[in-house]
Amino acid sequence: MLNKYPLWKNLLVVFVILLAALYALPNIYGEDPAVQISADRQATIDTSTLDRVRSVLTSADISPKSIALEEQQILVRLTSDDQQLKARETLVDSLGDNYIVALNLAPATPEWLKSIGAEPMKLGLDLRGGVHFLMEIDMDEAIRKIVDGMKDTVRNELREERIRYTAVDAGDDGVTVELRNDEAYQAAESYLSDRYQGYQLVEEPEQRTLVLQMTEEKLAETRDYAVSQNITIMRNRVNELGVAEPLIQRQGSNRIVVELPGVQDTARAKEILGATATLEFRMVDTDNDVRDAINGRVPFGSELLPMRDGQDQLLKEDVILTGDHIVNAGVGYDEYNRPQVNITLDGAGGNKMSMATKDNVGDPMATVFIEYKATDERDDEGNLQFTKSAEVINVATIQSRLGSSFRITGVGAQEAKNLALLLRAGALIAPIQIVEERTVGPSLGQQNIDAGTQAIFWGFVLVLVFMVAYYRKFGLVANCALAANLVLIIGVMSMIPGATLTLPGMAGIVLTVGMAVDANVLIFERIREEIKAKRSPQQAIHHGYDSALSTIADANVTTLIAALILFAIGNGPIKGFAITLAIGIITSMFTAIIGTRALVNSVWGGKRLSKLSI
Repeated sequence: MLNKYPLWKNLLVVFVILLAALYALPNIYGEDPAVQISADRQATIDTSTLDRVRSVLTSADISPKSIALEEQQILVRLTSDDQQLKARETLVDSLGDNYIVALNLAPATPEWLKSIGAEPMKLGLDLRGGVHFLMEIDMDEAIRKIVDGMKDTVRNELREERIRYTAVDAGDDGVTVELRNDEAYQAAESYLSDRYQGYQLVEEPEQRTLVLQMTEEKLAETRDYAVSQNITIMRNRVNELGVAEPLIQRQGSNRIVVELPGVQDTARAKEILGATATLEFRMVDTDNDVRDAINGRVPFGSELLPMRDGQDQLLKEDVILTGDHIVNAGVGYDEYNRPQVNITLDGAGGNKMSMATKDNVGDPMATVFIEYKATDERDDEGNLQFTKSAEVINVATIQSRLGSSFRITGVGAQEAKNLALLLRAGALIAPIQIVEERTVGPSLGQQNIDAGTQAIFWGFVLVLVFMVAYYRKFGLVANCALAANLVLIIGVMSMIPGATLTLPGMAGIVLTVGMAVDANVLIFERIREEIKAKRSPQQAIHHGYDSALSTIADANVTTLIAALILFAIGNGPIKGFAITLAIGIITSMFTAIIGTRALVNSVWGGKRLSKLSI
């Protein structure tokens, strides 16, 4: 019998459309204005903090929709924007500087939808609002790190070659080596000459001094490397923040642009993106008295650093290991339920840690937390100046030879979480400073949403009217397919974790609305041609769909290829347009070919017909 689908095909079509509708449903619930409370390093979030927040809001005559403690943060949902602003001002005044109180928008999706993983579409910066950061890199620090590494390498190699030196110091763009005598000077000159690519050897025989100085090419390469590596690490940190479709790109020689759609917790974003935290592991200097160092007599090769409890600790200057070798870091708890950071090193880091600890079992080793902070000063070239702060967060006795996995303690719960995030994402190659910050408010985004929605609506309505006027009942079938297509696009966009709807993406949907009926126009015109050729209505339907299939496939596949190329090579707005276009092409082929065929078969299939309303 012509034009009859088996039951399973009809059920498949219904299942796909209902599934898409289910996952598109969260988009109609909107979002609640909310206030998000998190703690800095000196504070914690717990049930007592929750009770305090509830009491503060009650005293201020603010009635929130809900207050919940989630992942070391408190989320307060409110009923209006006015209440949101009032709640934030009240909580900032009451909680003090140890807590970060930020505005937020929390999805109002019902719990039964959340339980199946249904979430609303993520919106881009132009629709959702968000923050724009312009960051500047401290290039002097990037070069200093390279030079410091070179200093340690040169010093170790001279020791291995038994070349006697007086000092090995790091300069602005090179390493200075002072030799003991003429014999050592000649041996060092012979050994270091042409040994390091990108460095030139400057000889000062009268002072028995050699300078390994970076070439201009090496300096340019180092600056370029600092920018590219910081961009990579920024992407890792943004991924940890859970922001979809961020824009992270280079601007000029030493700046990076970061756009985070949907982020209203700017304090949290700045804390994670701008942090330059890393770790250093050093041995404690047990050969000298820390009291002498406190009184100003710091031994050569050692450094006095503060601890969190207010005391001072005397450490060896030699660094066993830095955070650059950390490949994974996670938060855990010890047997006393105290937070700790579990660290995994790469192969080179594991070897360094193993070699450093094998002869130091029973000796104390310190974990140093290092952070760079920008000042308001700039150098003669206009570059920002940074200050380095170092703090000992943990001193532990080495119980046995360590390898690629170990843990650090002595941190709070929230700090353990932040530290693990930063170490997992990677330490920045050089410090950065946010020199410009812009916030795109949700109100501006709402104007774009309204404009885009109107474009989709009127495009949809005009296509509906045309199809009904021109193809009559078959036009209604095409309109049903067009409505199902919109549901499918929204459902698929909501299901894909990385998909984000932007204003160009809405343009892609408008284009898809027009393109989606192309397939039905081809099919319906073929059916008309078959009827003119004196075929029966059932044969006309059958041959109309079969004959148009190859043409529809060719046209849509070529457009899909173009969309995929745009997605692969484009960024920002281009990607937003490409992803909705690609999804729209796939869903429109499903609804226009399979969906309408199922509906046509259900209405006209297997019946004796004398004519068709087309």
